[in-house]
Amino acid sequence: MAVTDEAIEKIKEMIVSGSLLPGQRLPREVDLAAQLGLSRNSLREAVKALSLIRVLDVRQGDGTYVTSLEPSLLLDALSFIVDVHHDATVLEFFEVRRFLEPQAVALAATRIGDDEVAALREHLSLVSADSTSEELVASDLEFHRRIVVASGNSVLCSLLESLAGPTMRGRIWRGLTQEGAWERTHAEHHAILDAIADRQPDVARAWAEVHVAGVEQWLRKAL
Repeated sequence: MAVTDEAIEKIKEMIVSGSLLPGQRLPREVDLAAQLGLSRNSLREAVKALSLIRVLDVRQGDGTYVTSLEPSLLLDALSFIVDVHHDATVLEFFEVRRFLEPQAVALAATRIGDDEVAALREHLSLVSADSTSEELVASDLEFHRRIVVASGNSVLCSLLESLAGPTMRGRIWRGLTQEGAWERTHAEHHAILDAIADRQPDVARAWAEVHVAGVEQWLRKAL
């Protein structure tokens, strides 16, 4: 194992064991290096690497802290990776979305409140075939976001949020070029919401998979 990798692993062990807690300041560099049996240079490189993936927060003149370690924060690096990929790779992101989102929808069907269902129905009523493409896409993204949030799983929510960039581009492209795309999307949204409102997780999951797979299948042919 490279020296820097060893240093990263030792800091990770401190966080996992609870020796370092979210928001806690790390000991002085000289003290931590001695405690972990590392050179100050290898420790410095490890801190730099862990700050890039938002595990540590280096504050000039103040010290180095463990971040909140919230899933949304730690997945920022994944969001960057997702955003720099292009058309050929976007299909793989749709595949991942197809694996994850139906499970989030099924969870939402068991956890969502009646007031949230009512708010989603109101949300769907705000757009029509006369809405602009920007309004339709914004409504689509918000509908999916609310349902994923209703799943109650913050990690799943953050993962799906990180996939929003390239999948959004695919949805816009489909909406602009495929006849009847909006009507089909709107009908599937209502079917998903009806199954959620009826507390039918298996039916909601099936509709969600059909919904995501439809865009993926169209994109495969388009590419």
